[in-house]
Amino acid sequence: MIPRRTLLQSGAAVALGAPALIGLAQETFTLRFHTQSTAMSTVWRTIDQPWMEKIERESGGRIRFQGFPSMQLGGAPAGLFDQARDGVADITWTLTGITAGRFPRAEVFELPFFMAGSAEATSKAFWEYIHTNAPDEFRGVKLLALHVHGPGLFHFRERAITRPEDLRGQRVRAPTRMINRLLTHLGATPVGMPAPQVPEALSRGVIDGALFPWEVVPGLRVHELVRYHSEFDVAGGAIYTITFARVMNQRRFDTLPPDLQRIIDNNSGLEASGQHGRLQQAGDAAARQLAADRGNQINVIRLAQAQEFRRLARQVEAEWIQDMNRRGFNGQNLIASAKQLIDKHSRA
Repeated sequence: MIPRRTLLQSGAAVALGAPALIGLAQETFTLRFHTQSTAMSTVWRTIDQPWMEKIERESGGRIRFQGFPSMQLGGAPAGLFDQARDGVADITWTLTGITAGRFPRAEVFELPFFMAGSAEATSKAFWEYIHTNAPDEFRGVKLLALHVHGPGLFHFRERAITRPEDLRGQRVRAPTRMINRLLTHLGATPVGMPAPQVPEALSRGVIDGALFPWEVVPGLRVHELVRYHSEFDVAGGAIYTITFARVMNQRRFDTLPPDLQRIIDNNSGLEASGQHGRLQQAGDAAARQLAADRGNQINVIRLAQAQEFRRLARQVEAEWIQDMNRRGFNGQNLIASAKQLIDKHSRA
């Protein structure tokens, strides 16, 4: 029989230890999410915030997020990947093409007229492509999601763009080096600038037009600053799309208990990437309607009309293949792999 004194001592020890055990069970982890997206953007409202809220619910509040849109933690958008890698932020969302040449094999999805399916299918293809062809391009971080937006198009102040000749001498804001190259071949002058600077540049005449997907238009008031929009018939593919990545500091992820790691993983990967692409493209229709309601002219460049655009775009693809070959990669094989994956997920 255990002596009564021993039982009392043991009970006291358990009682004293109980708060510590309870505290351990209820330990919370706060993750800082940093992005260049504004609080009014489609990405922040329909993708990033719901993603954080879902993880908070599924963790029972043990994971909490501090969201910092509009670069509120400081730095430049081009540094967001490094902020996650170095622990300045725990999670970041960034445009991979904003740092020209840093993710060279990922650029295949930014080639003109490359996206032939939906943003959802293309985003899934992008996720699988990186993991099979270029996982080392994202070394140093935990990769959570990869996605693209819907078809990009022209937005111009004073003229409709229906032929390549319409772009000659025009100053156009473009998002990536692939589209900068295309604009040069089309006779335009590419102008690089962050998206938030575009409204002022349009209003002051610093640029004549810009390339954006529809869903970006309301947040930047582009439809109020231009009169002409020119989109390409979906049958011929998008003139461009941009690639995005959500990444996490690997050391921070490793500090989470296994059950919380699983919650992060369950909200990441192939399906999350496809969902992000679908949600971003879902904002296109309402934004297009805003432009139509203002009486703006929306031109649709049919497949036959787009042939000259596509012919000039092939020069960009050829240059990219040469660039990949110089880097020691088989550019043609990378293109074939990406197209095969887009087709695979478009048929799924």
